[in-house]
Amino acid sequence: MGAIAVHEFVSLDGVFEDPSWTAPYGFDPEMGDDIGRITRASDAILLGRRTFEMFAPAWSQRTAADDPGAPFFNDSPKAVVSGTLDDDAAESTWRNSRSLGAYDAERIREVADGFSGGVYVSGSGSLVRALLADGLVDALHLFVYPEVRGTGARLFPEGTAPAKLRLRHQYAYDNGVLHLQYASA
Repeated sequence: MGAIAVHEFVSLDGVFEDPSWTAPYGFDPEMGDDIGRITRASDAILLGRRTFEMFAPAWSQRTAADDPGAPFFNDSPKAVVSGTLDDDAAESTWRNSRSLGAYDAERIREVADGFSGGVYVSGSGSLVRALLADGLVDALHLFVYPEVRGTGARLFPEGTAPAKLRLRHQYAYDNGVLHLQYASA
């Protein structure tokens, strides 16, 4: 199966909702390098509907001159997990996009199997929670910001099934953000 790599920005208390709160920390160039390595190892993008609807207008207008990640986001095949978005709407919103329908672990396994380089997921908290619960995440890249939000949607909310992870990589950026890469234990 093609690997599924997830990238999330989270606070110390696990909040990922509305990452605009990360702006005061700036974007360390080394973070960009690391995210670039994650995307370059992937052949496709998998997103939940809400993240797709946020990413499409932002990324579809960017060029490589604006952001070196733009070709990956715009040219790669994109699969959207959504029970309400159809293929025509996905493709007309952002090229190379298709809808997978509602969440189905088997269908996602089939999609991942179709890409030897793997699939990249960013944001998409509800989708990521389901992928983690079904054991489909091969690499979990958490970019942990030195802030406690107190409220907001958490990546691992109360009631999340217990799981053991193995730390594969860690790095501290100059802006105080930690990059923690985990795999299943």
